Amino acid sequence: MSNGYSKDLEKWLPRLIAVWRASRGKGTGPETRLTPQEVKEVAAGVRQLSLGLTRERQLAGARYMDDPKLLGAYLLFYWPVSYAQARQVLGELPNRPRQVLDLGSGPGPVAFAALDAGGKEVTAADRSKAALNLARALATEAGEALATRDWDPTKKAPLPEGQYDLVTMGHVINELYGTGDSATAPRAALLEAVLAKVKRGGSLLVMEPALRETSRGLLHVRDAMVAKGYAVRAPCMYRGPCPALVKETDWCHAERPWPMPQVVEELARAASLHKEALKMSYLVLAPKGDEWPEPPPGRLFRIVSEPLEGKGRHRYIGCGPEGRVGLAMQERHRTEKNERFLQLHRGDVIAVTETEPKGDGLALSDVSEVRMVAPAGKGVPPPPPKEDAPSSPGASPNPGAPS
Repeated sequence: MSNGYSKDLEKWLPRLIAVWRASRGKGTGPETRLTPQEVKEVAAGVRQLSLGLTRERQLAGARYMDDPKLLGAYLLFYWPVSYAQARQVLGELPNRPRQVLDLGSGPGPVAFAALDAGGKEVTAADRSKAALNLARALATEAGEALATRDWDPTKKAPLPEGQYDLVTMGHVINELYGTGDSATAPRAALLEAVLAKVKRGGSLLVMEPALRETSRGLLHVRDAMVAKGYAVRAPCMYRGPCPALVKETDWCHAERPWPMPQVVEELARAASLHKEALKMSYLVLAPKGDEWPEPPPGRLFRIVSEPLEGKGRHRYIGCGPEGRVGLAMQERHRTEKNERFLQLHRGDVIAVTETEPKGDGLALSDVSEVRMVAPAGKGVPPPPPKEDAPSSPGASPNPGAPS
């Protein structure tokens, strides 16, 4: 695996298997693999979860974590996926968090991702006692300190006490308050209450499935939060209403290459699921009073599509401070300064020069320059500090420097 967290995730796989076997009270086998019978058993639960959460959606909001079969399937398949998703997005935070609260934690994939990303005091909160039991068992197996709390958003339970550098909500809000437009206001109200627990300079990370329905639902919540005066730390650089909501057929999600761990790959194959890449929608919000991040210099775009290749042409959809536009370049215009354009990935942030309007977007030419500002999964760097203006005409900007 080529990412920076793959070794961390590999360490978790034998722990997940050991805790799952112990929770069943039966079964022995290889430390790092499932037996063929175990694969068959777990894959049935994985299939049921996949259907219930991504296709028919009848499990959304249900207490599926209280079903031992489904909780086991989640632990061995969706836990590694959620951990990897979280490590990707945590790489975009402006500061390393010390105190972290993971709401709707389940058995803790996002909580442990935060620990491995540098968090010192992490609390996992969920309504499922069975899921929290597994989270505590994993913490014991790993020799990690993890606090747990009961939290049931469907009963308007109070949030855990304290203030945090980071609050995470992984695959939570799409399962709350039903579906459609009527869900936006209560979801935004919940996020506003959660943001009151976030310290200045901290962040609220919301991760959701990459389905069209759930992604657009998150974008509607994003717009509601922006309208309330909250700033977005990532992935958005556009400060107005989300342009991906203009057309019903559009949505915005992240996609990262991900060589799957062997256990996940075997279960995916047995459950007839295709998981070649990590896909998720996410939003990193700042607490009230914190400003939008100031972008570095240049005409910036985050790539928000896969490559849309045509004959002799490369094209992407980009979204930046000026909005959502198509970016295209003919192969014949390739130069040393713009060839980076031919190898971009969804999530990369680039700076471009010398474009001209063409069709529904911008065309790059042989005089255009393309510079990588932040690869997918890394934060957009702040602008360089401004030099202090000279105090009087003719004064040196650096008083200690020779004139």
